[in-house]
Amino acid sequence: MRWAVVFQDDVEMLAVRADQQLRDAHVAFARAHPELLIGGGLAPDVEADFCGALWVVEAATRAEVVALIEADPFYVPAHRRYDVFTWGKILEDQFVTL
Repeated sequence: MRWAVVFQDDVEMLAVRADQQLRDAHVAFARAHPELLIGGGLAPDVEADFCGALWVVEAATRAEVVALIEADPFYVPAHRRYDVFTWGKILEDQFVTL
């Protein structure tokens, strides 16, 4: 099953994102978890700061997705909230490379 995770960040999350050690740990975490199919920061415009993120995760249960989120070094509950949704792809027979 595929899941979409939408993160909403407080402005204080920008300091977390700026910490190079945390960023390196976050990237290593993402690389170590192939079930995290794709992810990245969200901003309201090209020149704007990130205000959240989006992940697409392949997992059997919502609980597995939540465990993945909460193990990520970038998950700071004081500054980051999230919503988890099941996600279906309209054109299942087509592949996309980003």
